This record gives sequence, C-alpha cells and structure tokens, in this order.
Amino acid sequence: MVDEKEVILTHDGLLKLEEELEFLKTHKRREVADRIKQAIEFGDISENSEYEDAKNEQAFIEGRIITLEKMLRNVRVIDGNEGAARNEVVLGSTIVIRDVEYADEVQYTIVGSAEADPGSNRISNESPVGKAVLGQIKGSIVEVTVPVGVLRYEIVDIR
Repeated sequence: MVDEKEVILTHDGLLKLEEELEFLKTHKRREVADRIKQAIEFGDISENSEYEDAKNEQAFIEGRIITLEKMLRNVRVIDGNEGAARNEVVLGSTIVIRDVEYADEVQYTIVGSAEADPGSNRISNESPVGKAVLGQIKGSIVEVTVPVGVLRYEIVDIR
C-alpha cells in the first residue's frame, strides 16, 4: 500500500474536519438519499435531471467523506506554543512580519496545507512565506522569492 501523506493540523483545524465529516455522514447523506428517492418517484430516471443532480451530489459527498477519513487517519496535531517558548517560528505559530521596503505589517498563522486559508491569514508551511519563516526567530530578516523578484520581511513578533 502506498504511504499516505501526513496531514498537519492545528487543534481547531482537526475539530473542523471532524465536524465536516460528521455533518456529511449524518445530514448530507440522508438529504441526498431523500432527493434520489423523490426523483425516482417522478418516473423515468433516464431523462430525469433531478435524479442526475442528486446522484452527482451523492458521488461528490462520498468522495469528500473518503478524503476526510484518509486525512484524519494520517493527522498530526500541532501546537504553536512549542516555538513561542523558544521564540522560534514553528507550525502553529502566529507571526507578525513587516515588509522591509514598504513597512507594511501583516499577521499570519503558519498551518499545514490542508488547513491553509490565505483569505483568513492562515498560510501553509509549504508556501513561499511559510517556508522562509519556519525555524526563524524574532528580529530575523527573511527573503521570499516571488515572480516579480525578492521580497524581504522582518519577523516582528511570534505568538
């Protein structure tokens, strides 16, 4: 059997995935089964768009359940407090970085790729910024290569 990739999550991320899995198994499965049953009652399923839509949704839900179960089998929960005690950026750390050139500051939480959400300032340890800051200490200047060149950030705070 092929080794499955370790999934790194914060405690909150683990709870979210467990809640999503429970919701899909208990509510969505039943809801889609009811839709399929109702669509069958309409008669000929060969040209029944409601039936097709419900079957497609069922396939999506079952695929997502399988994906979540695999992720949860291979999960490692992280705690950012480990690095904070050493003043070092680790998975789970919340950091404040300042753009050296423009002095703009932004706060990020470094998480595993399964939990990344850049819109909520949760960046992956595999992202360019995530890779650059991991293992660094407060006051360090890191360089991040991007398509337009190299950006330089100072790590202002680690929580």
